[in-house]
Amino acid sequence: MTRNRIIDLFSDTKSKPSPGMRKAIAEAEVGDEQKGEDPTTRALEERIADLLGHEAAVLMPSGTMCNQIALAVHTVAGDEIMAADGCHILSYEGGGGAVLARHQSLALRGDKGMFTAADVEANVRPINRYHPKSKLVAVEQTTNLGGGSIWPLAQLEGVARAAKAHKLIMHMDGARLPNAAVASGIAPRKMTSLCDSAWLDLSKGLGCPIGGVLVGSKDFILQAWQWKQRIGGAMRQSGIIAAAGLYALDHQWNRLAEDHKNARRLAELAGNIKGIRIANPEVETNLLFMDIAGTGVAPETFQSRLEAEGVAMGFGYGGRLRAVTHIDISAADIEATGKALAKAAQG
Repeated sequence: MTRNRIIDLFSDTKSKPSPGMRKAIAEAEVGDEQKGEDPTTRALEERIADLLGHEAAVLMPSGTMCNQIALAVHTVAGDEIMAADGCHILSYEGGGGAVLARHQSLALRGDKGMFTAADVEANVRPINRYHPKSKLVAVEQTTNLGGGSIWPLAQLEGVARAAKAHKLIMHMDGARLPNAAVASGIAPRKMTSLCDSAWLDLSKGLGCPIGGVLVGSKDFILQAWQWKQRIGGAMRQSGIIAAAGLYALDHQWNRLAEDHKNARRLAELAGNIKGIRIANPEVETNLLFMDIAGTGVAPETFQSRLEAEGVAMGFGYGGRLRAVTHIDISAADIEATGKALAKAAQG
């Protein structure tokens, strides 16, 4: 069957600006960001800083830049950071930490991309000339390869206490923090105030075309701004980006619950197909991982069959298909995707 429209579940980064967001972008009041003259950018930064419980914020072109600049500010060459095995910072940022901050990374194994306070305690390095200096603990909310799982607040608090006890800095990769907040009912600041720095992505579930906002102390943000300038992230009339973010906070935050509902429905449909196993049956947020080995269909063939039915998904996450629901995916799209999966699974 040929479709004119692709049901694109590859990632929530595939979302497009809604009509209301496009209008907000077109009407945005702008100025020179580098001179502090863009009122819309300033408004977004102030709002996100308050939302996440920190003193100050800076708009960045991407979430990867948020992560890498935070690490560059917090660490010096030869320091060691701890982060979950397979997290975005370690696996999907082009080795940026080794190039920019020149830190060493220690991958912690845990359940669904989450480690514990005991894991932190067990991996703090002795202070001597043979070891790198343990400097920072990074957490990812929600966990990507952990199936969109949400860090329990008590577990985050435990990790934060362990970090503080050893004078370690704590940073949160908040790529899908809005999903975690909506699904758990926990205010974002209760999670992010535990951290020395954090960021919130605009271009995933919130449906903006670009951007992330990094928060921390005023001194941290001042240093982050120098790194932003240094690596070419400083912009001019960035209010057109910030306007999308403000619109999303007002109109597209609570609707994330629809994405979570759609992901659970897709898990229900896929789980009833012979040969497909749901790798994250809890489906806490908008990510769904499917093991298709039981179908006996080669991964490349499975993907091409889905594409023939007008459905796109990611593949290769530990040999699993990944489907990510977002603002442009409707309940009807989910039903159609269920049928496409059933056809693709046929031997």
